[in-house]
Amino acid sequence: MDDMAAAPAGLDVSAHVEAMRRDGYTIVENVLGPDQLTAAREALAPFLGSHRGRNPFEGYDTERVYTLVARGKVFEDAVEEPRLMAILGAFLQPRFLLTASQAICIYPGEAAQRLHTDDSFYPIARPRPPISITVIVAIDAFTEENGATVIVPGSHRWSDADLAALREAHEAGGTLPEVERSARPAVMPAGAALVMQGTLVHGGGANRSPAPRLAFTNQYCESWARTQENFFLAIPKETVRGYSPRVRELLGYDTRLNSFMGMVTGSTPAKALDPDWVPPVVRQAPYGD
Repeated sequence: MDDMAAAPAGLDVSAHVEAMRRDGYTIVENVLGPDQLTAAREALAPFLGSHRGRNPFEGYDTERVYTLVARGKVFEDAVEEPRLMAILGAFLQPRFLLTASQAICIYPGEAAQRLHTDDSFYPIARPRPPISITVIVAIDAFTEENGATVIVPGSHRWSDADLAALREAHEAGGTLPEVERSARPAVMPAGAALVMQGTLVHGGGANRSPAPRLAFTNQYCESWARTQENFFLAIPKETVRGYSPRVRELLGYDTRLNSFMGMVTGSTPAKALDPDWVPPVVRQAPYGD
């Protein structure tokens, strides 16, 4: 709740939180302005156009750029966007982490992605509170024709049996009646953000338009959960030193609140960013003694 208290004036955090609890998602407009959208396109330009996905889930006509937080100042800033942090703070404990950061470009002709949840790899029974929260920011406007993310409102309350039934229906080449009735595209303008619980059923839509649909997603998780991307290895320390304290914290350069989780030789990992820091020698008996 500390993040909620720091929310910028004019943001109705309570309304977004209520929508998240009721439907599993909310849409926040004007997360990026025109100048930031231009900066995002320019920062991504050198990385796009070189490859496609490796399987149907990634998308054979979809391109992804991973470790996006390190690809440009606009993405670094977006990771700690205050309005989004305020909403996330209502669902995740303090010191939550960035678990994934990537751009997604869905090209014309791409088929709809299989419906799924983003935190299914955490083996904790459903229904349950989210362990992760997903933010998808539209660089291009999301429309029904260009592959807007398809969401199933209320599916964040599904049980494991409900999800298993959906998987079985997919394997049989169909879907569930509830999905047929309620699934809808998350239509939103450029610069808006779809924020959803990691337990919400969703998937990338089919791009039936003549142009690519570009977006990026930042996903966050509880501080005790393993992150999808290993940012310690993906981003050089020299780069991390230039980030704000909050971004460094989101990348894991801190210990979990009131614990030693994430420590480096008994100390906060933030010390490892000091080029002159030498970890102390730990004296212990050989293994087996």
